[in-house]
Amino acid sequence: MKILFSLFGALVLLTCDGSKSPKIKVKTGHKANIAIPGDTLKLSVVTSLEKDYQVTYFLNDKPIKEDYQFSLSDQLGDYKIKALIKKDNKSYQSTVKFTLLASKSPNLYTYQIINIYPHDIEAYTQGLEFDNEILYESTGLNGKSSLRKIDYFKGEVLNSINLNESFFGEGLTLFDDKIIQLTWRSKKGFIYSKNDMKIEKSFSYQESKEGWGLCNDNKYLYKSDGTHFIWILDPENYNEVDKIQVMTNKTSLKNLNELEWVEGKIYANTYQFNKDVVVIIDPKNGAVEGVIDFSGLKEKVKQHKELNVLNGIAYHKKRKTLFVTGKNWNKLFEVKITPKI
Repeated sequence: MKILFSLFGALVLLTCDGSKSPKIKVKTGHKANIAIPGDTLKLSVVTSLEKDYQVTYFLNDKPIKEDYQFSLSDQLGDYKIKALIKKDNKSYQSTVKFTLLASKSPNLYTYQIINIYPHDIEAYTQGLEFDNEILYESTGLNGKSSLRKIDYFKGEVLNSINLNESFFGEGLTLFDDKIIQLTWRSKKGFIYSKNDMKIEKSFSYQESKEGWGLCNDNKYLYKSDGTHFIWILDPENYNEVDKIQVMTNKTSLKNLNELEWVEGKIYANTYQFNKDVVVIIDPKNGAVEGVIDFSGLKEKVKQHKELNVLNGIAYHKKRKTLFVTGKNWNKLFEVKITPKI
């Protein structure tokens, strides 16, 4: 989906005497209002007002100077820039959308298969995560959704909890002694005890639209919802405390699905992307730093009518390898990631 980098129309305000406000256009000093970290805003206004007016600029509603410089630590994505003009005890304003993109194109990677293990062909894989040598999996589809504890060497399900048929299971993550599982459009997540996989409670989503992928950095939870946002959740109460916008050097990246935390980065499947890829995201600013091309992997599993997309990433910390599979795949692949030449 292309982002439209057009100016928001000047807000038409009425003064106290009922007359229309003057024309105001905010200029950022950048073509199409797009910049990268390191660029400096050069804000100005073009207005029909005569001189002797005062202008205050706001970036996402926070006052800024017109020569604001973005840094690498600044969040990428869309910003709202507002010019507030005061003249003769009257106020006028105009707003423009400004987009901060990643400063460089992502590095390209491919994969090397290390091992192949059996995987339940009936599993519509949504989430995958290791706890030492035990693999936990969340599966989807109404009436088929489950939470599973798996012996990945044998592909055997050691324990399984089925969700009510009204729920469509999505991503999962393990945090302390809890298993946290999302559902898709029910706006609800479930908390299980890791010891016995018994459900303890549920929580509701807030501003995020849906439940897709989930991971954690031992401090916060990171949740995708099918948009280009990744939501940051407090693991104590599951409130959404912040969010990042995932951006390449050209545009935002939506359809972020299953998530995995790998050595300080977020690895994300992209659902129904034009290729089987996993993107590597910097959680500090949302920049897509890498793209792993998994093309050809789907052809190595049993071909059948229910076969679906690549989905499911689990990082084995001791072996420093990734385990990947897909929806209704009969194989689980252990892979190493290498630069694409």
